[in-house]
Amino acid sequence: MTIQDAPPITLQIELAGSWLPVCEITRLTPGRGMAALLPDGRQAAVFLDRAGTPYAIDNRDPFTGAQVLSRGLVGTADGRAFVASPLLKQRFDLATGRCLDDDEVSVRAFAVRWT
Repeated sequence: MTIQDAPPITLQIELAGSWLPVCEITRLTPGRGMAALLPDGRQAAVFLDRAGTPYAIDNRDPFTGAQVLSRGLVGTADGRAFVASPLLKQRFDLATGRCLDDDEVSVRAFAVRWT
């Protein structure tokens, strides 16, 4: 089998106890985010860090209510990947959703896998 014959690799997020296909790996650019519309009308922000690790968190910035986290800047702090909101610059841990700048605020973090 050649690489052209291989089935596409798909990123999935866990939602309500089942796995939802989001996109093929080729659609993600390391260090940049992408928004995905979920079946319940919410949005997820999907990321691939520069090491190739996938993440998914809520796309809604809890400080402004805008659906913008997928457009934020991806970086690392103390070895942990984060995204900084493009509006007010608060940073959210991509693994846990915890705001690194305000301990009382977080966004939902989704489990992810490749298939």
